[in-house]
Amino acid sequence: MAAKKLGARICKFREERGMTREELAEAAGLGADFITALEEEDLYPSIGPLQKIARALNVRLGTFMDDEVTRDPIVVRKSGRESDLTMQKARNKRAAFMFHSLGKGKSDRNMEPFFIEIAPEPNEDRQLSSHQGEEFIVVVSGSILVRYGNEEHVLEQGDSIYYNSIVPHYVGAAGDDKAEIYAVIYYPR
Repeated sequence: MAAKKLGARICKFREERGMTREELAEAAGLGADFITALEEEDLYPSIGPLQKIARALNVRLGTFMDDEVTRDPIVVRKSGRESDLTMQKARNKRAAFMFHSLGKGKSDRNMEPFFIEIAPEPNEDRQLSSHQGEEFIVVVSGSILVRYGNEEHVLEQGDSIYYNSIVPHYVGAAGDDKAEIYAVIYYPR
């Protein structure tokens, strides 16, 4: 996020709504210490907690990535993509996911389309998360591991998966190489 860091943007929306950190944590079903780390320590969580925070603040997930309002259609050239959000692991600040928003600027969108670069991560960092909505993923390069409930799938280049994201799930690089995916996340309001 070029202009403002994620935590600063969330703090801004929280304060605009007159909410304390504790109130936001309760509304999002998260711990107050998590909200504090997010706002003060540049913690970059997975999509699941971000969607819960967006819902509690009554904003789109993409609101954390852009403020611009433009007209239809939105065209994103591969050469013009910018990393809009890098998600890091809190312990070591190692980048695990680089999100490139493909819907940035469309203020009335109902889906969040992304191109995502995924770095490999240790097994202990592979935690399941859940949130309302649906996700659709297509693997562009490398291979990804998708844990969905009790199931485990390894997807290769060209493979896709579509699932209800309320079921606990994990998406990450399979093996020791980077992977790239297109993902569309639908999150009902």
